[in-house]
Amino acid sequence: MSINILRLDLWIDPCFDELVQQEKSVNLNIMKLADPDEINFAKLAETDIYHVSAAKDEVPRKYQVTAELLARCPRIKVVSSTGAGYDTVDVDACTDAGVLVVNQAGGNANSVAEHAIALMLAVSRRIVESDHLIKTATGFRREQLMGRELAGQMVGIVGIGHTGSRVAQLANAFGMQVQAYDPYVDDAEIRARGATPVSLETLLATSDIVSLHCPRNKETMGMFGANEFRAMRKGAMFVTTARGGIHDEQALYEALKDGHLSGAGLDVWMVEPPPHDHPLLTLPNVVATYHTAGVTHEGRRNIARIAALQVLDICAGRTPPRTINPQVLPVALERLESAQV
Repeated sequence: MSINILRLDLWIDPCFDELVQQEKSVNLNIMKLADPDEINFAKLAETDIYHVSAAKDEVPRKYQVTAELLARCPRIKVVSSTGAGYDTVDVDACTDAGVLVVNQAGGNANSVAEHAIALMLAVSRRIVESDHLIKTATGFRREQLMGRELAGQMVGIVGIGHTGSRVAQLANAFGMQVQAYDPYVDDAEIRARGATPVSLETLLATSDIVSLHCPRNKETMGMFGANEFRAMRKGAMFVTTARGGIHDEQALYEALKDGHLSGAGLDVWMVEPPPHDHPLLTLPNVVATYHTAGVTHEGRRNIARIAALQVLDICAGRTPPRTINPQVLPVALERLESAQV
């Protein structure tokens, strides 16, 4: 028997299909989100490996990986996220069901890191404000748009994994001071990645720019609220290319509106895209993007490539390099091997 791999009909770099289809022992199926439920659940019921979008607003709830879906489709043995995140996957439910979860951590790290630096530049140099005024107004002075250099500023990185490490490298190249908080990385390794290790409290109190690069999970959901924004130094900037929900959007709006924070660069939102009347979008010192930090030609191609290679590793019984619940790996591989007999 062949291993059945299913992906959604959302855009993906063609190299994913090309690489997977080179392997004769697997079948690649594509599920059209617009098709009737009975057709799609029939496909899911025959699926061994489900390659699902990491973006919760792209996947209807009924097709996200929940305990209910796994109970309805018990043949699923592996869930592969299309990105570094896995917001559409209930990892605990997968673990309970003996389903392996893998992601593509680091595949678009360079793209996301560049975007974070771009947001820092856009806010600190007031690029978007200048663009708007030069297109819509007359009689203003350049000094009204005076910004600040990144060089010499202290950036505090929350989460120094693949992307955070690249941000640290780029920030050092700009002549910034770099410090980082990450409870899962020891001090020596944080220093090796180009940052000074500090507590979260110290980072908030001493950073000119706070940049988030942590996953959204039970520990980080709501991590940045009114207290954290108030703990940041007056005039500091907040940047996030992490995930919506880690920061409280209303609390951030209040911190910006009352002048405690000087600006924000936001790529991620609780609802994506945010509604046009979102309070944060009314502020001139907010630069907003639509979760596009990792959406580059290079980033998307690399994500698709490593996803395909990781899926093929799993099909061949090899240990994949990016597991979220590695304790399930032996069971999942055994289930896959049994399915091929």
